[in-house]
Amino acid sequence: MARPAIDHGPDGGHLVHGMGLTLEAPAWPAITVAEAQAVLARFPAAGPLVALHWHSPRPFSAAALVETGAGAFILKRHHQHVRTPATLAPEHRFMAHLRAAGLPVPDIVMADTGASAIGQDAWTYELHRTGAGLDLYRDRHSWTPFLHQGHAHAAGVALGRMHLAAQGFNAPDRGPQPLIASFTILPSPDPLAAAEAYVAARPALGAFLADKPWRPDLARLLGALGDGLPARLAQAPRLWTHNDWHPSNLLWSTDGAVSAVFDFGLATQTCALHDLATAIERTAISWLQLREGRADDAGALALLGGYRTVMPLTGDDIATLARLLPLVHVEFALSEVDYFAGILGDTAQALIAWQDYCLGHAEWFLSPQGRDFVQRLQAGATA
Repeated sequence: MARPAIDHGPDGGHLVHGMGLTLEAPAWPAITVAEAQAVLARFPAAGPLVALHWHSPRPFSAAALVETGAGAFILKRHHQHVRTPATLAPEHRFMAHLRAAGLPVPDIVMADTGASAIGQDAWTYELHRTGAGLDLYRDRHSWTPFLHQGHAHAAGVALGRMHLAAQGFNAPDRGPQPLIASFTILPSPDPLAAAEAYVAARPALGAFLADKPWRPDLARLLGALGDGLPARLAQAPRLWTHNDWHPSNLLWSTDGAVSAVFDFGLATQTCALHDLATAIERTAISWLQLREGRADDAGALALLGGYRTVMPLTGDDIATLARLLPLVHVEFALSEVDYFAGILGDTAQALIAWQDYCLGHAEWFLSPQGRDFVQRLQAGATA
């Protein structure tokens, strides 16, 4: 048998997305040919490796596109401090539920243990069949706007269909795992007390924040942006959601429709409006290019328009969405701080996640540009 081929790119190196626009050396090494061969042997349906074609630039795990005699697959590797087979299991059950309900979600390949992931040394591996469609945004950052409003509208349609498909999946949330979206602070009657509980459940996060005025910082933002939000969110039905809805987590047909949805790594129980606000936050505001003043309310309205063809939104829903949007990122940003400070021991990146992401994104919504964006969005959605 010929030796499997590997394509590292033109310079033979592998870089990943950083916290800004530049590419950086990965925290987790790229998957090698020998590693892929050994792991694929644990997934009988995959067959032996033929070629390893591409390494994902996403930074929180290592993933590669592998070709075997049985087709194309995405092989993904996590450090066990980030994910174990047990902590991946609810995510995989959710994906299976969505597939059974008709949503185009790639199949998960079962291991020789009968489980959907395996542990090996310090690592956890999962294997997915590739979805059908064009990976048009494959190498773009998460906060990438849609190429055009047609894609935004189609993504809204697909998000509405996903929320319909998610109904009936009644698993609890995934708890204080790193790099998981969550929904404990904003719906609490006392959001600051809930934030204190969130930090207390994550010792590395607490240690990082110990010498920072994080309580008054969060109290100021929650007070300025979250007026009346807990009461509104208390009425929102809980739902397992994607929580990372951006164009590079979608595959596309030639006519511009969404043909597959993937990367459910942040999925957990939140609510539909939380997921919708996250989709707008991820795609309508160019956080990595804010000096250029880019905030795409037309794209956000196109996404909302597509969503409403499947899931109706009342005027009260839009009002809740407008209040939720400026703060929807807070819990995941805290999870990123916890990841950098605790698992990687990278205080510089943790500081960026805290100052620029957790606080900075919320503060932008207090700026004239941010307030104007929310007002235009709310007005356009209720017109």
